[in-house]
Parts: sequence; C-alpha cells; structure tokens
Amino acid sequence: MYDLVIRGGTVVDGTGAPARKADVAIGGGRIAAVGEVADRGREELDAAGQVVAPGFIDVHTHYDAQYTWDPYATCSIWHGVTTTVIGNCGFAIAPCRPEHRETTLRTLTRVEGMSLKAMQAGINWGFETFPQYLDYLADTRPALNIAALLGHSSLRTYVMGPDAQQREATPAEVAEMARLTREAMQAGAIGLGSSTAEAHNGDGGLPVPSRLASFDELRTLVAAMGEGERGLFEITVGQATGMEDLAELHRASGRPVIWAAFFVREDKPEYMRDRLAATERFARDGVPVIPQVSCRPLTMDFTLANPYPFEGFPCWKAVARRPAEEWPQVYADAAFRDALRDDIAHQRFSVFRGRWDLVQVLQSPSRPDLQGQTVTQLAAATGQDEVDAFFSLGLADGLRTEFVAGLMNTDAEKVGELISHPDTLIALSDAGAHLSLLCDAGYSTHLLGHWVREQHRLSLEDAVHRLTAVPAQVYRIPQRGVLQEGYWADVVVFDPDRVAAEPPEWAHDLPGGEPRFVSRARGVSHSLVNGVPVVAHGEVLERPAAERPGQVLREFLT
Repeated sequence: MYDLVIRGGTVVDGTGAPARKADVAIGGGRIAAVGEVADRGREELDAAGQVVAPGFIDVHTHYDAQYTWDPYATCSIWHGVTTTVIGNCGFAIAPCRPEHRETTLRTLTRVEGMSLKAMQAGINWGFETFPQYLDYLADTRPALNIAALLGHSSLRTYVMGPDAQQREATPAEVAEMARLTREAMQAGAIGLGSSTAEAHNGDGGLPVPSRLASFDELRTLVAAMGEGERGLFEITVGQATGMEDLAELHRASGRPVIWAAFFVREDKPEYMRDRLAATERFARDGVPVIPQVSCRPLTMDFTLANPYPFEGFPCWKAVARRPAEEWPQVYADAAFRDALRDDIAHQRFSVFRGRWDLVQVLQSPSRPDLQGQTVTQLAAATGQDEVDAFFSLGLADGLRTEFVAGLMNTDAEKVGELISHPDTLIALSDAGAHLSLLCDAGYSTHLLGHWVREQHRLSLEDAVHRLTAVPAQVYRIPQRGVLQEGYWADVVVFDPDRVAAEPPEWAHDLPGGEPRFVSRARGVSHSLVNGVPVVAHGEVLERPAAERPGQVLREFLT
C-alpha cells in the first residue's frame, strides 16, 4: 500500500512533456508511480480538475534570518514552493562572530529591508560558523527544503571585521576566506553568493563588504568553491561587472555563474538587447553564465523615511551619514536636490531611473486627494519641477507620504520576451527581503495566472518546466523538479483556472508584532515536501518539529 495516491489530476511532470491525466503514487517520501495506479494509498487525494506538478524551486530568496523563527517560510509555502535557496547576493547571518551580530543585522535592515526589531527578537544565535548554521537549520526541522549559499559579505566580515566595509583584503585574509569557502562547500553549501551592485549599501551607508573585494579576490574564492567539482557562483552585478568578467569567473571555477538581476530597463533599451546577445553566445559556446529574470514588474512602496529606491545615488550618501532625525534638513537643502538632479541626468546608478511619471502617491496624510497622482502630475499642478514637488510633499507629510515606484520591468512585451527566452532563469522573488517595500514571493503563481492563463505567453507545460526542472538542473539539485519514479515527492496541486498571487497586504506577524507585506495565493490547494503534506485545502499544516518534512540539502550534482 502506498502512503498517498493523488488521483485523477492533470499531471504536468516538469519535463515540458504534454500534460496528461494520471495518478501519482507516493511512498517513503518519493514518487512511487505516475500513471494508472490500481493499488490504494493509506491516504487518497482527489485532484480532478486540478494540475499536479513538481513543487516549485525558488532559487533567489532571503530567508536566512526568517528560517530561524519561521520554519514554514511564509509567504513562499503558500505559493507551491517546496525548495528555497538562501544566501543570495552574499547576504547571510553565518558565518558571524558574536561581536559582529549587530552590524550584520543592521546591514540586512539597510540593504534587504528586513525589520531590525524582528531579527533582534526572533533570531536564536545557536551558531557561529557556516557548518554550524547548516546544522542549526537542520535541527529546527523546516517545512520546506533549504539549500544555502555561503555569503561573501558575511565571509569578509567574519575574517576582516569592520575593515570589510573599508578596504580590499590582504593576501592572508583572502587565503583565510578561501579556506572557509572550502570548509563551507564540504559542509554542504550549494555555492557562493556575492554582490557588486552599487545599490547595495550596508550599515551607515557604507558599501556592503563584497563591493570592496578586488576581482582577484573573487577569482580566488570561486576557484576554492569549485575545487570539489561542485557548487555555483551567484552574483548581483553592478555597472563595473561585465559579462566577460562573469565568463572569467566561470573559467576560474569551472562552475556555473548565475547573475542577477536581468530586468527590462526602460532608460536603456540597448541593455536588454546586448545582454541577451551575450547570453545566447555563452549558451552556444557551452559557457554556463545564466541570468535571473523576473516575471513581475519591479515596483516598490516607499517613504522618504525608508527611501531604498534612491540609496544607490552618490548624492544619497549625504542622507545615509546623518541620523534619521536630520534627514528633513538634507531633503530641504537646495544643493542636495541639485546633486540628485545631476545624478539622474548622468544616469549614475540607483534602482530609481528618473521616471517620475512611474512614481505615484499611494497615501498622503496631508493631501488624501493626491492618491493615484504621479509625481509628474503633481509637479505640473504645483508649478515645480519633479524633484522639488516630490520633496515638498514628503516634507509636508513628515516623511510619511507613501509612494509606489515602477522601477523596471514595466514594459510587458519585453518582460514576456525575457521570461520566454530559453537561456534565462525565472527567479528573483527576493522572498524574505524588502518586507516594507514589496512582496514578490508569489512569482510562481503570478507566472501561472498572468503569463500562462491570461496572456498566453507561455504554455502551462513550459511554465511548470521553468519553475521546476530548469532551476533543479541549473543549480545541480538532484532528484527534484520532475515527477518521476524514484524522485523526491515534492508536489504541488493547483487549479489552473484560478491560480494567482493576491495583491500585497500588510500583516503584523513578524517577531515583536513587526509589520511586513505578504502576498497570499489563490488556487493552490495542496503542497507536499518529501511526500508529506505541508499545505492542504489552501492552508498551511502546522506540525510539531519532529514531523516537519523539509531537508537541508547538502549533496549536489557535479
């Protein structure tokens, strides 16, 4: 007798093969049969009218801290995700010495929009080294599977202390980082994560540690990572990191290089064309340099008290180095505003690209009538230019004006081209991060609802393939991502006529009652991890720790 038989569903097995009516039998945590199953299961699940697919693999999350208090990885668990990769962009909480904990948390607060109070209340520091962190996660018994990248910024801080945000490493420090990289790979890291992105600034407005690394340091560390002929390098790139640099890092390591973030940039139409051409050339030449793309527009809610979209501008250092109570003085300063205009005019790097017509007022305490107006419209109505109109409203509201900015990926036709391209990797949920700005944890259900059902840009089979087998293959995760006999039984059951990501909403469910944006799923009825249900009838099944089925993945393919 099988443990569970899912009967009568439409199986989309992850390979890209045509959907078919079939039963799925599960035993011992693995797929036992796919087809017509005559034998009964101890439990039976009627999936008539629904799709039965492999669980989704989200390779770009930031649950490093959240997993220490939330073994269910909300919101991802709602959306059919069964495996998450953490440590992206080089931001992690291990390795971390006790004396560096506060700086680490403040950097995560600054660069990834995580609540400092929630992390201070929620993290139980039962670890220091990276191997200890993996053991700690395994002991917490997560509900989902976890694969962890070693974080470059965390590694630099562990070896260099505060100097990690000030200078390049010495040869002795690089050698010690290389030793710790080998140690992490032997302990079960899936690879190494890093960032050279100018928008990534940490505590005090200083660059995150990985941005101070020389290219020789990067080359040494990826070589150490690849010595065991396993692992991958994930990097969020800045303007100074070119495609040929990424190819060189592949050659140094012999391992795949995955880069983020490949968005449609309306300010530079040639950017998408040139990067796609390089990606296609690498694919033809067998060079695994693969971009992560998003199926959602990049929008952020923000205030002038939490101005993440602007923090990459050079002029914003004048804000970062002042205490928050002095920010209104900076914003009111004419020289600061002129510097911002100059940064925008010369396209100096920031997440915000100068499209004031894509920045809307969500809520103004002093002017509720402005809801829905763009900053461009506000400027026209007040006779000011857009910079002055933006700051005037923010200051009048005591920095509490809520804006939403359309930053990138706003051209739907070009986004469709990116996500349907055979050489891109659909990812970039950033789940667990930017909690006060956005929630893209539902990228999987958005892809299935918007791009498959509504826009017909991808077939159902192709979309499931891109959410399952493709990330498993690229990230060298064995026996997952396909409904095949002998594979681990990570399974999601959803209604193709209803599946979608709900709009973000506020929830006060972090430690200490801290708020965050969450996005719930529609149409996802059941989800299984290693053969054990974790979602049933759309609700998370909370279990005692010993019964939670997730694994910390430590073995990967070459």
